[in-house]
Amino acid sequence: MRLKTLIAGTALAATTALSGFSQAAEMQFFRIGSGSAGGSYFPIAGLIANAISSPPGSRPCEDGGSCGVPGLVAIAQSSNASVANATGVQTGQMESGLAIAGIVHTAYNGGGKFEGQAKYDKLRVIANLFPEEMHLVLPKGAKLNSLQDLKGKRVGIAQAGSGTQVAVLQLLSQFGLDRSNIDEAELNNTQSAEHLADGQLDAYFYVAGTPVAAIVQLDATRGMELYSFSDEERAIIEKALPYYYSETIPGGTYEGVDYDVKTLAGGAQWMTNADVSEELVYDITKALWNDSTRQLFESGHPKARLIKLDTALSGVTIPLHPGAEKFYREAGVLH
Repeated sequence: MRLKTLIAGTALAATTALSGFSQAAEMQFFRIGSGSAGGSYFPIAGLIANAISSPPGSRPCEDGGSCGVPGLVAIAQSSNASVANATGVQTGQMESGLAIAGIVHTAYNGGGKFEGQAKYDKLRVIANLFPEEMHLVLPKGAKLNSLQDLKGKRVGIAQAGSGTQVAVLQLLSQFGLDRSNIDEAELNNTQSAEHLADGQLDAYFYVAGTPVAAIVQLDATRGMELYSFSDEERAIIEKALPYYYSETIPGGTYEGVDYDVKTLAGGAQWMTNADVSEELVYDITKALWNDSTRQLFESGHPKARLIKLDTALSGVTIPLHPGAEKFYREAGVLH
C-alpha cells in the first residue's frame, strides 16, 4: 500500500553546511502511525508531529521558533489505524502510533482479536488523548428501530485491521448479527461514505473523534442520519466492551443532524515501543504538554482541544513508557 505522509517541519535543514550542522542537534525521524486521511487520527497525528518536531537548524523556541525536541523530525503516517498501528509499534516498523484504548489493552494482554498470538509486550503508552465516538451512519431519511434491523442489510464494518472493525464485530454479535446474516463491506471511512452516498451501502459504522471529515462531507453533499443507540443497547455494549462508555454527540455537531445522538466512545491513546530511549520519550512527552503545543491544539482540529494533561492517564491500563512516566511524576500528574 502506498503510504501518505505528512512531514512536520522541514527537512531542508538536512542540507545545512557541515559547519552549521555540527552545532545543531543530530537529526532523528519519529513516525506516528495514524489512520486514513478521512478520519481524525491523521490530522491529530499531524498536529502532534508539528508540535514535537524541531529539525536541525530551526530557530530556538525562546526566539519564536519551534518548541519541539531539538533535532527531531516527526512524521504522521497514514495506516489502517488501531490494530495496524499496534502491530507496527510492536514490531518496530513505526516508532509510535495512535490506537483506541480497547485495542491497546487487548494487544498488550493477548485478548480479543489478539487471542492465541504472542502478546504485544513492547507496547507502552505516552498519553491518552481524546474520546472517539461510535458513528452508525445511515442515508438521509433512513431509520432503524433497533440494531437488529441491520440483518440482511449492506453494512460497512470499517477496514480490516482497524479497531473499529474489531469493536463492531464484537458489538454485532451481542445482537445475533455476524458476517453470515449481514452483507458486510470492509471499507475505510472515506470509502464507506462514498458507497453510502452512491446507494451501495445501507449503513456503516465508524469510530472516530467528531467531527469526522468524511462524514462532514457526506452530510454537506448528500445528507445523512446518525443512529441513536437505546439505553438498553448501550448497557449491553458497555458490558461486552468495557473500554467503551456512554457518550452523546450533541445536535449540530454535523449540520444536518440537529438532534442529540446517544452513542458510545473510547479513548484514543498514543503508544510507543518500550525500546525507544527513555530520554527521547521524556523530551517528546514534555514537548506534547508545553504552552506552544497547547496553542497549536486550540487552533487545530476540534478533537485536539480535548487533549488535556489532566486526562493524559485516563483509561490507561498498560504500562507507561518510562520516559513518559518520568515526566508525569515531575508534573505531579502521577504520584
